[in-house]
Amino acid sequence: MLTAIEFSLYLMLMLTIGYLSMKKTKSNEDFIIGGRTLGPATSAISAGASDMSSWLLLGLPGAVFASGLVEGLWISLGLSLGAYANWYIVAPRLRAYTEKLNAVTLPTYLSNRFDDSSHTIKTISAVVILIFFTLYVASGLKGGTLLFAHSFGATEQMALTVTTLVVVSYTFLGGYLAVCWTDLIQGLLMLASLTFCALLAFFAVSGTGVDITAANPKAFDYQTTWLTGASLMAWGVGYFGQPHILARFIGIDKVASVSKARRIGMSWMILCLTLSVVIGLSGIAYNELVPLPGVSGPDGNKERIFLALVSALFHPVFSGVVLAAVLAAVMSTADSQLLVLSSTLTEDLPLFKHFSPGRKAWISRFGIVGFALLAYIITSTSSGTILGMVGYAWSGFGAAFGPVILLSLVWRGTTRYGALAGMVVGAVTIFVVKNYVQIEGEYLFELLPGFILAFLAVILVSLITPKPSQETLRKFDESQP
Repeated sequence: MLTAIEFSLYLMLMLTIGYLSMKKTKSNEDFIIGGRTLGPATSAISAGASDMSSWLLLGLPGAVFASGLVEGLWISLGLSLGAYANWYIVAPRLRAYTEKLNAVTLPTYLSNRFDDSSHTIKTISAVVILIFFTLYVASGLKGGTLLFAHSFGATEQMALTVTTLVVVSYTFLGGYLAVCWTDLIQGLLMLASLTFCALLAFFAVSGTGVDITAANPKAFDYQTTWLTGASLMAWGVGYFGQPHILARFIGIDKVASVSKARRIGMSWMILCLTLSVVIGLSGIAYNELVPLPGVSGPDGNKERIFLALVSALFHPVFSGVVLAAVLAAVMSTADSQLLVLSSTLTEDLPLFKHFSPGRKAWISRFGIVGFALLAYIITSTSSGTILGMVGYAWSGFGAAFGPVILLSLVWRGTTRYGALAGMVVGAVTIFVVKNYVQIEGEYLFELLPGFILAFLAVILVSLITPKPSQETLRKFDESQP
């Protein structure tokens, strides 16, 4: 009962923020990027919260609990390096260039960047976003399902329904401003919850004599083959192509704020990743002392380890707040992705180009409802893990958009045909490797070959196709920060 009350108060706060943001939203540009008014702290933590999602609190601790450091260490290292490069290289250039080109979405930026009058780039970009983001939203809803089922003993169908309604409600109302301000609160709540859970778990097992290595011989084994290690670290290059993260770069108030945002965002991220890994390792020891329900055994789910530790270690007064952090993690990604999906619908497809800004904002709102319903259906019929579902969507964006975005910002010679080739090669490689390529005894993350082949495709095709116009080159030079 107490947990339910705390959840209700938390959700009321989110809806209040959504309503207040709605009053400030006058056009579709306000709805999509908040009129480029948000400062570095809000933009940075919002980007981190929308990036990490339920994967940080459920997927990563679960992977460490099950497989030890081999996944947690290399994925975390790759993500940290990739995120820093994204903030350092992409963020300032993309913020300046999108303003120069009057673009508020990724497909529109790419189309304007390459003077694509045929709108082929915009259409292909929109299709990639619609496919992979719907899968991404589904992974977030799956995290919410785990939360409600664990916290209230609800059926999975009921838990999924509640999660979907919550996310849709405040995103529908306030758009980008609501998403970013709620993400700020959620990001801070996630950090606090990870900190206290890691400390309590560590002190609970310290001095008990439990041998983590005996409980899980793989716990501290971080050595792996070069292919598996490279594949795990390849998660980091996916940052260059994630539309919901790049949207934070587009919406930050000014280029000068990027460096401060980078410092804030990276500090938050490294702390959260470290704490998440500690929770996974401590969970191994605690589970030996007191078997955690719903985690071990043939019907156990390793991705429940954080939830199980919270229930075991925290007083009920605080466990409701901490469990709300998991809901925060779910919503902080799902809301951002739904927003990108609806903005793609109204800004990047020709269906509504003649509508007024105010009407397009309402169409974006109802687009959120439609995409959430589709993700709801996918989640209810999927049996995959959160980490697996996130990985497929992450690699799809990383390969299809990552090389194109990166090269479009740093290389004058990137051409329209090169960009098209990179997107197609990246998306096709992800599909082929994911479904048809396996190497026995190795972990091959499809993003590794996908990013490399797409990167080469952009360069090679750009070298043999007509050069950009002088006007395109002039805009490129003027946009460099």
